[in-house]
Amino acid sequence: MKDLDFFRTICEAHAPSGREDWLYSIVKDNFEQFGDTTITKLNNMYIHKKGITSRKLMIMSHADEVFLMVNEISEDGFIKFNGFGIDAKSIVSQEVIIHGKENIPGVVVLKYNYNDKEKSEVSVKNLYIETGFSKEKLNSIIKLGDYITLDRKMIHLFNNNVSCKSIDNRASIFAMYICAEELKNVNSDLDIYFVCSCQEEVGHRGAKMVSYDIKPDVGIALDVTFDSGILGDNSRENKLGKGPVICIGPNIHTKTRNRLIQTANRYNIPYQVEVEPGNTGTDAWDIQTSVGGIATILISIPIRYMHTSVEVVNIEDIRNTGRLLARFIQELKESELEGLFCF
Repeated sequence: MKDLDFFRTICEAHAPSGREDWLYSIVKDNFEQFGDTTITKLNNMYIHKKGITSRKLMIMSHADEVFLMVNEISEDGFIKFNGFGIDAKSIVSQEVIIHGKENIPGVVVLKYNYNDKEKSEVSVKNLYIETGFSKEKLNSIIKLGDYITLDRKMIHLFNNNVSCKSIDNRASIFAMYICAEELKNVNSDLDIYFVCSCQEEVGHRGAKMVSYDIKPDVGIALDVTFDSGILGDNSRENKLGKGPVICIGPNIHTKTRNRLIQTANRYNIPYQVEVEPGNTGTDAWDIQTSVGGIATILISIPIRYMHTSVEVVNIEDIRNTGRLLARFIQELKESELEGLFCF
């Protein structure tokens, strides 16, 4: 499978928090060439590439995506739902999949109040899912609590950008794949663990679990961050096409971060910097405080329209993230670690 086909396939696949295993057969098929694969009992997955020494470096990308859940089936056969991590305004007229005994396609519709336009504001209470089935038929296929995910095919835009659902955080899994490809014939000093973590969108739960399983010396969290363009977060300076974003803040290990920046400069890999004085809202937050403390850094890929079905990312940003990781890992030696960890 060509690498962009892999990226498209994992973006179009469905893996809500708690059901990351729906994605793992695709990941395993593409990553098993790089090392031994393990899936833990609570849905973390990691690929272990053996190094020369016993010291460990862990790269983590969360596998789950934002989702909805079935809350009620009306007498008319419409599905009411609860949302998590999704702005109601972004899903009006969008296609979804209800994951019951079988997968059912549906569309999200707004209940319009023709007598009082003010009551037609977009909120979850005014949204329904239409499938075409009756209540009786739906009751035979789905139940309360079944997952609902956005359904969208990837499209290619200009300037090497693509749009799809679940780019948060499948872009980071693709970056890990690029890194693994770059290191395929490299004997790194450190053992490398490529991790797909579970339940990041509902509280970074998998990050802590797998950090205790692996007990790495260095942890690298990969995630997405907000673009600062005209429709983005104006408080940031991140831009699509300008490279991976390296985080600075108390959640981030200073010397390891500086070592990463030196690597980027040495190999002329473009990068950006983002300041986060508090909780980064990523797996990095939980990696850092696990197992007595892990030297942690965060690399983010800028995207637009986060947590919608039309997230946009620049392919070269993903590739440069993978290249930067590979060069950093290739050069990192066991003999450097003690000096790196001293403040």
